[in-house]
Amino acid sequence: MPMRTVSVVGIGAGDPDQLTLQAIKAIQRASVFFVIDKGAQPSGLVDARIAMLETHKGAVNFTVVEIPDPPRDRTPSNYQHAVTQWHAQRADVLAAAITAHLKDGETGAFLVWGDPALYDSTLRVFELMLESGNATFEYEVIPGITSIQALTARHRIPLNRIGEPIHITTGRRLREGLPVGVTNAVVMLDAHCAFTEVADREGGEWDVWWGGNLGTVDEEIIAGRVGDVDDAITAARSRVKEQAGWIMDTYLLRRRDEPDTT
Repeated sequence: MPMRTVSVVGIGAGDPDQLTLQAIKAIQRASVFFVIDKGAQPSGLVDARIAMLETHKGAVNFTVVEIPDPPRDRTPSNYQHAVTQWHAQRADVLAAAITAHLKDGETGAFLVWGDPALYDSTLRVFELMLESGNATFEYEVIPGITSIQALTARHRIPLNRIGEPIHITTGRRLREGLPVGVTNAVVMLDAHCAFTEVADREGGEWDVWWGGNLGTVDEEIIAGRVGDVDDAITAARSRVKEQAGWIMDTYLLRRRDEPDTT
């Protein structure tokens, strides 16, 4: 008997023109699309996904299934434990939705912002679903353009200097400090603008290339020495969030070369 098939499709940072040909073909194969409804989150992210479907599905009928996201403690005492529990709850509701709305032999899809492998829980949740046995299906993963790629393209810069490694982290982890020796870091989702604290904590001069809601009509980008542009970035972050109702920001933080004193 044919099994259900699900495509996990990376749809890029927001620009509908950044969908790959592989992503478009996966969208055209699917008839049911699952979207996680985060409740308090405005519908802009859901609307953007539906607009992509309408563009690439044309007149073909398709179904959109909105799945309520389980509540999550944003300030837990044990972050790892809280996220693990949240993923397990997500696996339960996603498994129930796939079983209820996708028949054997049909193809469904989850449209994932950016790339499914970078700071996204979908693939972990899919493995939990299969391990639990609450849903049976086959799935494929379609890579997408990340916000990091969109950021460097918009600022027209390479991600790294010659021979220098890259550290990728979150704003929450940046507040705890950078690992020893890290001078080039990509930071994602920084609600507290932790880059403003880096020079005081790490020493030296730092540059930042920031982007908010990259690839969307509300996109803003700012670059410069941290001490010169920190207020502008903080204000832009608030402005973008107010305009769009949501904010996803990414930035490259780089320590300036030490002067050659030899």
